[in-house]
Order: sequence, then C-alpha cells, then structure tokens
Amino acid sequence: YGFHPLCVFVDHGAEGTGEPLAIQLRPGNAGSNTAADHITVLRQAFTQLPGLPDHRPGKRVLVRVDGAGHSHKLLTGLSSQRVRYSVGFTLPMDTPDLYHEIPEWVWLPALNADGEARDGADLADFTGLLDLSGWPKGMRVIVRRERPHPGAQLRFDDVDGYRLTAFATNTTLGTLQQLELRHRRRARCEDRIRQAKTTGLANLPLHGFDQNRIWCQIVALASELQAWTGMLALTGHEARRWEPKRLRYRLFSIPATIARRA
Repeated sequence: YGFHPLCVFVDHGAEGTGEPLAIQLRPGNAGSNTAADHITVLRQAFTQLPGLPDHRPGKRVLVRVDGAGHSHKLLTGLSSQRVRYSVGFTLPMDTPDLYHEIPEWVWLPALNADGEARDGADLADFTGLLDLSGWPKGMRVIVRRERPHPGAQLRFDDVDGYRLTAFATNTTLGTLQQLELRHRRRARCEDRIRQAKTTGLANLPLHGFDQNRIWCQIVALASELQAWTGMLALTGHEARRWEPKRLRYRLFSIPATIARRA
C-alpha cells in the first residue's frame, strides 16, 4: 500500500517564497479529485491565516488549484467561504464544436511572465458557450489555446493543431490576460513541492499510517523554517533562492559543527 500527501502552500508573491500551511496524508488509492479532502485541508490552511476569520476568510484570499480541483463540491465550498478562486477546469466533449463558434478576432494573445505577448498562445472567454448549470454563480471559464512545442505528440482532444486548457474563476476585475497569468503563476507551488520532497516528503520512512502523519508534520515544520529563513535572514542575498540541499551544505552545516571546547 502507499500514501498520497495533499499539500496547501501559501504564496508570498513574486519576490517572496512560500511555506506549507497544511499537509494531509491520504491512502495511496485516494483520488485526485476528492473534493472532501481538498475542503478539509483548505480549512486547516484557512485557520492559520492571520487577521482573517477562519470560517469565512473573504475575498482577500485567493485559492489556486490545478485540474485536480475540478469538482462542483470544491467550487461550491470555495464560494461559500467567499474567497477568490482560480481552479483548473475540464472542458466538455463538445469543445471542438464550441471552439469553432469563436471568431478569430475574439482571441487575445496570452502574456509571458514579463508581461509581453506570447507567440502561439491565445485566450478566449467560453463562459457564455458552456452549460454551467449546477456550478456556482458568477463563475467564468477562460480557455487558452497553444501550439504544442516542436516534437510534442498531438492528443486526440487537440483542435486544429491547438492544445486547449481552461480554468474557472470568480474574479470579475482584470483582463483575460491578467487572470490567466495569475492562474499560471500557481506553478510556483511545484517548486515548493520539489523542495518539500528534498526535505523528506519524497520517501515516508515509517510503516504505520499515523507514524507517517507525524513525519509529514516534521517535514512541514522544516519547510516552514527554510521559507522564513529566506524571507527574514537572507533578504537581498542569492542564498534566499537556494535549494534545501545547497542550504544544508553551505549554510546550515556551519552552525551545526560540534564544538569540543567552550
């Protein structure tokens, strides 16, 4: 049998870093779209946000989830918390037909991280074309089309040589380009996951489920200490963005040297 951790990270912005707010250890057969698990771990994270009511954080909080968060229950739960969300959305089977209803002039160029137009990637709002009955009110669905990179194998659901991906959001302000760039910056959490794996989350060393739950909390504490060390002690230094392994060998091992005399 195996284990499947589910993590929530807080994002401190482009110049900051992030640390895990909550880690929930689940059985290895847990599904990626299990909304009950997502809601549980998000509630645990909300309780740690300072200055906000944990039962309903409000619009000051933005929750970003990849395609694993595509479920009615999760988006309804986020709406009840009155938070802003940007969640990966699975397009329906008739997407090719909907795609051909969009005039070419409607598509807007997507933006790179530096705010410049990205060649071969465009955006359009599909909200009015989709049947969103049963989904939360005020939800928008924004679709990105992009030419696969050279050498990539085309998929059966690609349309006219474009790969279509989508996300749902309840944010009404801002352009499609700004909202899509904001959602794509969620990928920074992949760096946090990689660092957490390097810190000890990659291999759960103990046999019992509860024992490994304790191990996950130790990993969360270590990851949080690394994040706050970078923000508070390493401001303006390149070490702020070092990986855990480099920090251990070049920084943490120095004060950890055993002193044999007073």
